[in-house]
Amino acid sequence: MSLCAECFNNGDHTGHDFNMFRSQAGGACDCGDGNVMRESGFCSRHRLKTGENVPSVPRDLLLMSEMVLPRFIITIIQYLRDGYTEPESAADRDLQKVLQQLDLHISFLEELTKMGGAMRTVLTKILTNQQTFKELSMGQEENVYAKRNYEKYLSALKSSGLLSVEEKGTGAGATDTAAGAGALSLLGNTCRLFCDLCLMGDQDGLQGVGQRKRVKLSSSTKDPSIMDTLKHKCFLEELLFWTIKYEFPQKMVTFLLNMLPDQDYKITFTKTFVQHYAFIMKTLMKSHESDTMSNRIVHISVQLFSNEELARHVTEECQLLDIMVTVLIYMMESCLIKSELQDEESNHHVVVNCGEALLKNNTYWPLVSDFINILSHQSVAKRFLEDQSLLLPWMSFVSFFQGMNLNKRELNEHVEFESQTYYAAFAAELEACAQPMWGLLTHCKVKETQEYTKTVVQYCLDTLQMWFDAIGFVDEPALNQLTFHLPLHRYYAMFLSKGVKCQGLDLDSLLPDQEMLMKIMVHPLQIQASLSEIHSNMWVRNGLQIKGQAMTYVQSHFCNSMIDPDIYLLQVCASRLDPDYFISSVFERFKVVDLLTMASQHQNAVLDSEQERPMLEGALTFLVILSSLRIHLGMSDDEILRAEMVSQLCMNDRTHSSLLDLIPENPNPKSGVVPGSCSFEEMLSAVADFKAPVFEPGGSMQQGMYTPKAEVWEKEFDPIMVILRTVYRRDVQSAMDRYSAFLKQSGIQTGNPWPPYKERTPLHPCYKGLVRLLHCKTLHIVIFTLLYKIWMDHQNMSEHVLCMVLYLIELGLDNPVQDDKVEEVSIPCIEEHCHDSWFPGTSLLSNLHHVINFVRVRVPETAPEVERKRERERERETPASTSSESSTFGQVSQTLSGVQRLLSRTQVFSLVAERRRKFQEIINRSNHEASQAVRPKSSSSRWLPPGSPPQLVTEILEIGESMLSLLVKLHQKLSGKQNSLSLSWLAEVDPAHHAHGDGLTAIERILAKAATRSRHSKRCLQEICGKVCPPIPPKKNSPGDKKSMDKEERRQRARERQQKLLAEFASRQKSFMETAMDVESPETDAVMDMGSAEPLDSEVLYDCVICGQSGPSTEDRPTGLVVLLQASSVLGHRCRSDTPKRLPITDEEHIYPEDTCGATHDVRLSLMQRYFKDSSCLQSVSIGWDGGVYVQTCGHTLHIDCHKSYMESLRNDQVLQGFSVDKGEFTCPLCRQFANSVLPCRPGRGMETGAWHAPSNKSMSTLVKEVKDLQEQLGIFPVESNLSKEMESVIKDIKNTTQKKYMDYGKNPGSPDNDFLFMYSVARTNLELELVHRGGNLCSGGASAAAKRSCLNQLFHVLAMHMRLYSIDSAYNPWTRLTQSMYCDDERPEVPMLFRDVPSLLIIFILTMPQPLRKEHFTCVVKVLYSLQYTQALAALSVRFSREERLAWSKKNTPNSDKSWESLLCHMISELTKAKDVYDTNSEETLVLSSSVWSPQSIEFSLQQFCLPFLRLSCLLQHHLYGDSLPGCLVEEEFSLLAGCLGLAGSAQSSAACLEWNVNALDLISQWCSEEIYFVSGFLESLQSLLGQDPQWAAPRLLHLPDNYNTIFQYYHRKSCTSCGKTPKDPALCLVCGAFVCLKGQCCKQQGVCECVLHSQHCGAATGIFLLINASVIIIIRGHRFCLWGSVYLDAHGEEDRDLRRGKPLYLCEERYRVLEQQWVSHTFDHINKRWGPHYNGL
Repeated sequence: MSLCAECFNNGDHTGHDFNMFRSQAGGACDCGDGNVMRESGFCSRHRLKTGENVPSVPRDLLLMSEMVLPRFIITIIQYLRDGYTEPESAADRDLQKVLQQLDLHISFLEELTKMGGAMRTVLTKILTNQQTFKELSMGQEENVYAKRNYEKYLSALKSSGLLSVEEKGTGAGATDTAAGAGALSLLGNTCRLFCDLCLMGDQDGLQGVGQRKRVKLSSSTKDPSIMDTLKHKCFLEELLFWTIKYEFPQKMVTFLLNMLPDQDYKITFTKTFVQHYAFIMKTLMKSHESDTMSNRIVHISVQLFSNEELARHVTEECQLLDIMVTVLIYMMESCLIKSELQDEESNHHVVVNCGEALLKNNTYWPLVSDFINILSHQSVAKRFLEDQSLLLPWMSFVSFFQGMNLNKRELNEHVEFESQTYYAAFAAELEACAQPMWGLLTHCKVKETQEYTKTVVQYCLDTLQMWFDAIGFVDEPALNQLTFHLPLHRYYAMFLSKGVKCQGLDLDSLLPDQEMLMKIMVHPLQIQASLSEIHSNMWVRNGLQIKGQAMTYVQSHFCNSMIDPDIYLLQVCASRLDPDYFISSVFERFKVVDLLTMASQHQNAVLDSEQERPMLEGALTFLVILSSLRIHLGMSDDEILRAEMVSQLCMNDRTHSSLLDLIPENPNPKSGVVPGSCSFEEMLSAVADFKAPVFEPGGSMQQGMYTPKAEVWEKEFDPIMVILRTVYRRDVQSAMDRYSAFLKQSGIQTGNPWPPYKERTPLHPCYKGLVRLLHCKTLHIVIFTLLYKIWMDHQNMSEHVLCMVLYLIELGLDNPVQDDKVEEVSIPCIEEHCHDSWFPGTSLLSNLHHVINFVRVRVPETAPEVERKRERERERETPASTSSESSTFGQVSQTLSGVQRLLSRTQVFSLVAERRRKFQEIINRSNHEASQAVRPKSSSSRWLPPGSPPQLVTEILEIGESMLSLLVKLHQKLSGKQNSLSLSWLAEVDPAHHAHGDGLTAIERILAKAATRSRHSKRCLQEICGKVCPPIPPKKNSPGDKKSMDKEERRQRARERQQKLLAEFASRQKSFMETAMDVESPETDAVMDMGSAEPLDSEVLYDCVICGQSGPSTEDRPTGLVVLLQASSVLGHRCRSDTPKRLPITDEEHIYPEDTCGATHDVRLSLMQRYFKDSSCLQSVSIGWDGGVYVQTCGHTLHIDCHKSYMESLRNDQVLQGFSVDKGEFTCPLCRQFANSVLPCRPGRGMETGAWHAPSNKSMSTLVKEVKDLQEQLGIFPVESNLSKEMESVIKDIKNTTQKKYMDYGKNPGSPDNDFLFMYSVARTNLELELVHRGGNLCSGGASAAAKRSCLNQLFHVLAMHMRLYSIDSAYNPWTRLTQSMYCDDERPEVPMLFRDVPSLLIIFILTMPQPLRKEHFTCVVKVLYSLQYTQALAALSVRFSREERLAWSKKNTPNSDKSWESLLCHMISELTKAKDVYDTNSEETLVLSSSVWSPQSIEFSLQQFCLPFLRLSCLLQHHLYGDSLPGCLVEEEFSLLAGCLGLAGSAQSSAACLEWNVNALDLISQWCSEEIYFVSGFLESLQSLLGQDPQWAAPRLLHLPDNYNTIFQYYHRKSCTSCGKTPKDPALCLVCGAFVCLKGQCCKQQGVCECVLHSQHCGAATGIFLLINASVIIIIRGHRFCLWGSVYLDAHGEEDRDLRRGKPLYLCEERYRVLEQQWVSHTFDHINKRWGPHYNGL
């Protein structure tokens, strides 16, 4: 069901599961169609039925269209006829050309369909009118063109293998009944599909894989009426014919679909579509573009067949089911080959060849998809199940897949070519066989449908019998062959399960005889054994693909249609067959019979010794799964869902979508719409806790995850289910690790736990027979033997073997056998005689305490048993030869012959006898009782390679143990204590206490259960525990054992050493992370001050991270800091307001960039340049707000020469990723942080210490004079040395980092003034950015994380060295104008002091004075500049006053003090009022703004705020130059604290108190005001903006995004690009400024650079953050590289939906967006995101 966006948005979808997708091909919206959806789900418009009372359109209006359109449509058809040539003779592009010519015609039709219902009715009438078609289609007699055109159409029909039945005049009366009749005639033949085959050479040149010959069935399934006949009676039919011929052109499909809202059209079109179904299949098989064509076919058919009413109608009238089945069979017949399963020579079965394109490309998919779709309708499915003439061919169809893709085990050489056809085979079985099966099963859920199930089961059995006959199967599967594909078995199994579970059928009524059951179990059992073989590396020569098959077989999409039915079928067989026969079959299939001997050595003819252990583990695990799995044996659907969910969550924490994907869809649909069942969401919340998406320190983003609740680990963790569902073996280990972590955490158990034992759901009564498997002597013998072998430490025993043995014992104890012997009528005599010498009965409980004294074994002569016998003989100690359990040889042979006689009478059990005789021979020969006959010749009847094995001899082993005693001894062995189980232990046991634990706990639990359930067992246990335990078995004394003890000890020691090393490594890593990787831990507080730990006067020593040497930086061999230089516009994007700008989501909303910091400063500079001297302007402002260079370091140093050789080695290394060495990029050799330059460290001390710090008593005027002298010292060109060269080189790097446009602001590009401005602006940018990183103020104090990455000290020295080369002409030196009264009258004067940027002046003074600078001089400069800053604050304030307030202030009598703002403000206002126009430019707006009354407090606050940015920068500069600490404080105290740090003698109350004037304050102010007044006439309108500019800026922010992603998507995905006017294919949004750009768009390219890259250069100085609208992800562009950052929009379960594939509603994750913003502001994209690649300007 699909809805259009409009209907969806108008409907109520609370609690519904849906996904949104972008339909490319149009189609009909199902809203309002009661056949598809319930009325309650209609949108508001359809619920009101607004379309019902629409008045009809006047007839006259439609007359013209009725006249014109038929001719218009015949024109299209004639074009199509004319242009068509067979694909063999014409290239595809010829057909494309015809379609291009018709493009406008079809677009016109499409436009008509959008005009509404009236026009669609007219079109329907014309398209379905047979008379009009007849008149226009053939052409009139005289129209030669039309006739020729019609002939072309006929020849096209003929060449398609279709006959046009020419019936002049009777065309209209033809009916479709022929189709049905033909289909029925076909069905009679399909029974012979198995036997009548004839081989045909590959005349058509399509050779199968491996040159296999194709097979054609002699009984032709082609039915002429379905396959070869087509008669067109109206335009619609011929239009569809050409649509198919031209392989479904997109425009035609859209037109045909857009007509669907018209009901008459929908019915006619559906019938036409069905009529052409066989033709569609033929065209599809020939097509080269089958993928595209498949999608378009399904796009049409899903709209037609989803409507149940329509599907039923077509099924009844047009024999849709017959057509579909016939077409599918016909399709598969084209790629049949002879099956090689079992006996290649006598095999008559045919299977599909998976190497054919038809299967490899999934060409059959659209047809199968339609078939599944119509079977979802109950009425159609019932018709299918009732019609035996449909079931029979369908079973034949399924049998084509039975045994396909046969694997033959390579024994000698590795296979040359690894075929990858296996996935085609799995996909084919799943889609063509399993999906229709699940479709049919959904309609077999109630008692009333019993008959359907019985019919299908009977057909399955018949077809299976035919299959066994066809492949020549008797009783043994062929060696080394494996097919995973048994769809017939699986059909049988699933219908059996459904019949018993839902329909109350009796299982026995559906089962065949015992012989058939034995046949049925062989192949599924073969698959289970082969899985173990594959994991034991026995199929390794077949290549990786065989592992791929084993993994796909159990994978979540396939398991419920493959391994589950197979195991269920084996469970059914096990519950009905003789258990001894079944168990012996299992061990024989798993090839481990030879291993089940009590002898310490044995020979295995079929397995290598390293394969024995995994195969034995596999066999036991399979038996445990078989006995304990209840998926089809009694679990309800909810319990199944819960078990599946728990097993997946136990392996790993899962996201919601991966969990949905991993849980099998059938038998439990995940949508939760099954009545009475628990929904997926409810179940999930019951078993799991949600972990919200978090960030790891390294920047990797986690999705929202679900993790199992504690009680689930405690009570529901089922390792058996986990083993069954794991695709990778490591997942089982992962589940166990997580389980043990939980036990440790909750304090339940700290050791190494074993898989817990889980109680099982009770068996359904029909399957009670399965319990007998656990209570048969063969299994008990195996268990006893294995317990003994584990106790004796025989080779190839493992903890897993013991674990599974204990599991089987416990299952047997928990599932006691029923006493009814109804089914064992003929079995007792076999039962009693075969193994009675081992155990008296079949009950596990009674056999547990049965003691076995002697066992006779066959061992090689070299075995230790033979050695011990010889020793005993030497000592003349012969043991008694018989025991209470012994019987004579004669008795045994009589028993055996008796059994054979019995079996010859009851023929049914012939297989049982044979299997058991063989099994006994092997078991008796190798490990059973001493009394068994010894026939040396016959016992080695197997063929053995000559000369290799030693001679076998017979030995008697003295055992004297029962299973209970062996368990007690194993307990002692595991615990390492002699008497680990005391008598008192037995008295207080409670099995419930032992739910979790290791092997000891498991044994204790079993012993406790045995003791509580049987008094005899309890007595025996007391006896065993009461005895003083004998010393450890004799084998322990052998030297080999000493070795194994030593080995164990060595292992233990190695493990301890490893732990120690790992701990040491972890602590080193931790300390390294703390010192170096500040990106990952921004909260660390270490200061990155070079040499802060050094003694004050000594030189700073640097460690080179390449050569490891430590030493000072010298002129000859300088050391440098690893730095990353990057251009940044972060500062330029700051605004005045704290609230971020909103992303526009309607046409009315806009973002205005004029109010940003960058734009404001640009305007200010250009204003100044209009009126003042250029060189003066360039010293009055800072640039670098946009495109400034930011320098950051990881803190590691290296010798510059080491760095050069490092770069050379990188250049020669070809395996470079993510960075360009030619551009100077590299990663720090120590911490791998990205870098692109090295900043030289100045020789000498790190900070200006000692004398430079000394407090000064000099007067202000003396200091001012000294500063002036220092400034006038000429810059000395440094002596050329390595250090100076490196400094020049780094300056060059800094200039190359940003674009030219961000450096040239002067009127003479490239002038020294420009260079000067750029240099001091770099320092300003870095200081400002550090302030931003500290949160915009210095209240936090200390060295923030930003300070740790800061290298301002080194940077200042490099810049200072460069800037000293420019001397400032003393006549224009601002210092003189700051400190003495003077006048200037140039025609283009210098910038007045009140307009100059004070922090810029500070940096200019500091950088141009000789280094190192005394602190007293620094403080002097700060004091002088503070006076200027304060005066600017007063001027700005006065501009904001109203006229009345100014008048009041100018007349106010204030004490004449230069440290009171009142007097200074009065003076300022009176000075500025002299020029009458200065204040008169106030517009009304300003008055409105300043309407609030100014109180003294607000004036003081305002002045402090105005001066704070300057104080912060000065303080930060002082901190970096002199190492002064920054104490933290409250926000209110910041001003006074900073003033104190800078030596401005002020008090907290008054900002004016900090002033220190060198000359008379009022005179100086008058002078500065007069500079301004002097030129006021020229630029009145600019004066206020220059005077009143506030230096305060808010922190940089990204745009504010809406909560729901759909809001962005709906507005932007159809929005036209602003540059080219087209709708972009991949639209993107800049999250910094909101620009809408085309990603990869060729249309907006400029000089080979795509729009996103261009925009990143313009907006972020080569850093761009873009949200991709169609993918919901963010990409970062940084210079020439880009990376996918992730998404800030997550679904309700905390997951990303990249590319909007899942179509779930997405919501903004505030935390992720904050992290993105923080990485942008802190310039850490390069460090945190690891996956970078070059974009080659193509984004």
